[in-house]
Order: sequence, then C-alpha cells, then structure tokens
Amino acid sequence: MKGPGFTWNSRHVRPGPFGMAVYSVVMGRRLVPITLDSLSDLPVTCRSCVFWELDPVSGEAAVTGGTAEDEKESWISGVLLDWGSCGRIAYVDDVPAGFVLYAPPAYVPRSLAFPTSPISPDAVQLMTSMVLPGFQGQGIGRALVQTVAKDLVRRGVKAIEAFGDARWQQAGCVLPADHLLAVGFKTVRPHPRYPRLRLEVRSAISWKGEMEVALERLLGAVQKEPTLRPL
Repeated sequence: MKGPGFTWNSRHVRPGPFGMAVYSVVMGRRLVPITLDSLSDLPVTCRSCVFWELDPVSGEAAVTGGTAEDEKESWISGVLLDWGSCGRIAYVDDVPAGFVLYAPPAYVPRSLAFPTSPISPDAVQLMTSMVLPGFQGQGIGRALVQTVAKDLVRRGVKAIEAFGDARWQQAGCVLPADHLLAVGFKTVRPHPRYPRLRLEVRSAISWKGEMEVALERLLGAVQKEPTLRPL
C-alpha cells in the first residue's frame, strides 16, 4: 500500500571496492495517518473492535448484532471530519507493522466508564497501540508515539493521557500501567486497577535509550488481537 506520510529508512553499511563504504537500504518504513482506506490494514479483530469507540452497552450491542466493523468505520469517519487525524499506521516494506489510535475524550465514550475518568481537558487520550509480532525491537513503537506527540504539539495539545491496567495479565484494549510508567507516563489519579496516567507531549519527542526499549515492550504487550470485555 502506498500513501503520503513520514518515511524513514533502515540502512546497512558494508565495505566496497577500494575501501569505499557502500550503503544499502535494508527496509523502507512509512508512518501514515489512519483513514477509511487504510483501516483494512489493521489486524482483523482491531478493525471491528469498538471497545473505546462506543459506551459499554452500545459496544456489546454492536458486537452481538454484527455491526461493530461498520461502527468502527463510522467512528473513524466522524473523528476525521470533526477533529482530524486520530491514528497512525507504520509500514515496513509496505507491510503493516504497528498502529496507534488517539482522540480527545469527547470522542471516546468508553473512557467515562473508568473509575479514574475524566481525561484532563488539555489532554488527548491514547486509546490503544500495537507493534505486531515480528516487528518489535526495530524502533517502530518509538516512531509511532513520537509522531503522535509531534502531531499534538502542532495542534496545541499539552499531554497524552491513558488508562492503565494495574493488574494486567493478558493482551487487551487497556495498556499495562507498569509499562506506561516505564516509558515516562506519570500517575495523575491512582486506582488499584485502572489508574489514569499522563505524559507531556514535548517530553515524548526526545525519548531515547532505555525509554525506547521500554516503549517497545509496552506496545509489544498488546500482541494478541484485543477483544471487547466489560470493565
């Protein structure tokens, strides 16, 4: 799949004739906004997952009635029209390798079901993110979140907030609280199960070293395709 977006390459250096270095591009990588056209590049279950996009009752009804995928498309379309870009997909050699979804809390009805809501008025919610198996440890997680941070800085947003799962045991739609803390999020409202955490977007732009490793672990933790589950 081709399309506009941020592009970066992984390069490999090998010695060439007469001692000259030869550079070869190992893989091409692109980060592009999520649109209705690219929605089909998300993992199968994620395309129809409406855990965050609908309130618990409406979400269960959509899953039961077989309309979840249509609801997801409708949500993406509405946010794009009203607010603008709400996600990024990373491609490696045109193969989807990871994605991130984010939006203002007004567009995330499920967030109101959490005991530590609401999201702060100066923040956007990090809904979910994933680096697919086989692509972890390549800097994709860092690139995804930094691209989101740069986008939000341009739009005048101060922070990203997320609900973490303090008892996380298996892949799902709520990211592990421990891993969010490991990549620089700070707890702004504690809770034994679902603390709310915050990251100032300008600090995310300069993540390096151990933060990058921790971020890869965070996004890799959501390997399995998430399912709708009650809180």
